[in-house]
Amino acid sequence: MGNTDLQRVTELRALIAGFLKKRLDDKLDKLKDYDPKRAELHEQFIPANWLGDAARRVSQIQAVTHSLKPIHPDAKGTNLYSSPDVQPVLTVVGSHCLGSEFTSDVVGNAAALDVYKFLKLEHEGRSLLALSLARDADLSAALSSDAAQAQAWMAAFGSLPERQGRVASHTLAKQLYWPVGGDPHDDSDFHLLAPLYASSLAHRVYQTVQDDRFSEEAIAARQAKKEDKYSPRPVREYPDLAIQKLGGTKPQNISQLNSERRGNNLLLASLPPMWRSMDVKPLLGTDSMFPRFNRRPEVRRMVKALLAFLKSDPTRNLETRRRRAEWVDGIIDEFLQFRAELRPLSPGWSQATECHLSNPIKHWLDPKGVERALASAGLPLPTDTAERVSALFANWLNAQLRDPLPMGDPEFLEWRNRMQEQIKAEEREGRHDD
Repeated sequence: MGNTDLQRVTELRALIAGFLKKRLDDKLDKLKDYDPKRAELHEQFIPANWLGDAARRVSQIQAVTHSLKPIHPDAKGTNLYSSPDVQPVLTVVGSHCLGSEFTSDVVGNAAALDVYKFLKLEHEGRSLLALSLARDADLSAALSSDAAQAQAWMAAFGSLPERQGRVASHTLAKQLYWPVGGDPHDDSDFHLLAPLYASSLAHRVYQTVQDDRFSEEAIAARQAKKEDKYSPRPVREYPDLAIQKLGGTKPQNISQLNSERRGNNLLLASLPPMWRSMDVKPLLGTDSMFPRFNRRPEVRRMVKALLAFLKSDPTRNLETRRRRAEWVDGIIDEFLQFRAELRPLSPGWSQATECHLSNPIKHWLDPKGVERALASAGLPLPTDTAERVSALFANWLNAQLRDPLPMGDPEFLEWRNRMQEQIKAEEREGRHDD
């Protein structure tokens, strides 16, 4: 006890005692007052007795981040504990995205899951499992006055993440051969992979989606959107969300986290973009392209959101500039998409007498038709189309935001420059594709 913090030891003992008392009370509540099992339970939940039994039973379960049971409930093979914060950083979503903030899962004998609940107890932000792994002196003193006994228990509790037995797959597990060489006839040119279920990542996805759908903050944000009011919290939607049930009526047989989700595992829609064919008509009988552009639902939505945000008089800081830039870039993307949808029209449609668009807009939307007409007339090609269209866009966006906000030259220059940057980037990509 020489190097221990007595206050901390007392707190840890109280934490353990509270856990045991609650579990004992829950079991006693199910028994009648004269039931002889009550005495057995009191004996079982004496701290030394319960901790000794827990240290023995902890070998029946394993902490994991990737589990096998979700692949097939009868598969028997290796589960893995691979801390996300030591995994290589990739450009695709994976367990590495969790960093050090993740929830480990537990597999094994469901009857021993109470041991895991015990090890999940937290003191000063650290779980009893973490303290066991760190061989915390105060936890040792809290577990038992017998130092050797306490160290043995902590060693047993700390073995929870360790893999049990040799690495093995199973006939009911998924396996696939992955080519690593150039000769498909050579077995050594393949690696045999055994995919596991990313349990910790799936749990984070579930928690995030539940928060976005049902938390009070998310509900308030959706209400603000409905009432056309600004909300600092974005509204996130998950269309075509599917739920995969694992474990049937006994989700605890799959894993602890699966049990906490009542067997629910979310599947995000993994579908290619659905192309919506539409009857694209040339812009005839009008001198501006913006009335049609302004009728696009996504444009109206983003302009409305940007206007609401600016009207809320946000603090002038980096975060405000970042959010404003996101909306403007989204509107610019729609503007470029608007042009792309008109490009498949037969070149030359802008040369019809019914087309009253200005020359820069004609060239922007119908470049081949305009260039053919100019070549036939022996006239030079315009070189400032991007600059003039960017200026028209900046004027249009200023007009959308001007009432009641004061929009002037600084905003005009900001919108125009962003549009020009996007056009140049698109032109560079086009040359690269060619």
